[in-house]
Amino acid sequence: MHLFRNDYSEGAAPQILDAVCHVSAEQNVGYSEGDAHCDHARELIRAACECPDAMVEFCIGGTSANVICLNGMLRDWEGVICTPDAHIIVHETGALGATGRTSLPTTDRDGFLSPEAAERVYQFQMGTGRHMTRPAAIYITDTTELGGAWDRERLDAICDWARSHDLGIFLDGARLGSALTAPGNDLTLPYIASRVDAFYIGGTKNGMLMGEAVVICGHSKHAERLREAFPFLQKERGGLLAKGFLMGAQFEAAFAKQEDGSEELYWQLAHHANEQATALRKGLVSAGYELYGNSTSNQVFVTATPEQTEALEAAVGCETFYVLEDGRRVIRFVCSWATETADVTEVLELAGKLSA
Repeated sequence: MHLFRNDYSEGAAPQILDAVCHVSAEQNVGYSEGDAHCDHARELIRAACECPDAMVEFCIGGTSANVICLNGMLRDWEGVICTPDAHIIVHETGALGATGRTSLPTTDRDGFLSPEAAERVYQFQMGTGRHMTRPAAIYITDTTELGGAWDRERLDAICDWARSHDLGIFLDGARLGSALTAPGNDLTLPYIASRVDAFYIGGTKNGMLMGEAVVICGHSKHAERLREAFPFLQKERGGLLAKGFLMGAQFEAAFAKQEDGSEELYWQLAHHANEQATALRKGLVSAGYELYGNSTSNQVFVTATPEQTEALEAAVGCETFYVLEDGRRVIRFVCSWATETADVTEVLELAGKLSA
């Protein structure tokens, strides 16, 4: 059966592979420094973000992008406010802490960083002067770890709060494609670029072989610090790919204008994953499973019995995220650019039999 474990189990979309194959026959300058493909991809991304002065760089993966960007925005005695389930806390093996930077979690439980909870952390950390880590930035993720998509009201609220406290703003966009094509989404790349200091456009989880496009779009002191530090930290932290032109070629293909006038490939791939996830979500509810969280994206969370969980994990690779007090499991299914309608139908047939 098709695996629903994550959105990076497959290699890459055919159009992306074609671009990589084409560039493989060329000779290019290394390290993303001056090759035609990275330069063109940068132009396309700046245009998509409507941010002509943005600094656009390419990282091999999300953890690398997070560590480099936050390390560049923060000084040794400073920390970043985030939710307790933030990727930088729970799924990066302490990578940020290993650089000497501190994560400062709130009590938010829905994946969204709220001004109220952030304020409590800020006041506590600032209470004894130099004896505690000083908050200097916030970290948010779109989509959240529970698949929720930010909207303008939420984003404006946390960004306004951060600006009022002179904090930097960094957005992890590992699944930004899914977020910006989710049902009901009202955010765009230009709007995000107008509100945050830096973010990245995830490629690894949206049909590319690998790669994230970091966009440093702000001009606060935190953004300017990052603009200066990024090239050096990327090398120092092992995040600089010698064959960087391979990432440039992929983003070039993903954001190139389509001859038929349709949306760019990047958004096509994300839309497809979301559409399959919507069908899966509706089908699981119809089969008697209860949704968990607020996901509208390509991640689907439901509760299941231990027996149902064991069978589904063995068959389609879905993962257990939480064990609830009553013994039920919260399990996650993820759809990708490669998920087909027949795959969704097959897993729903199995899920239906298990809930009967």
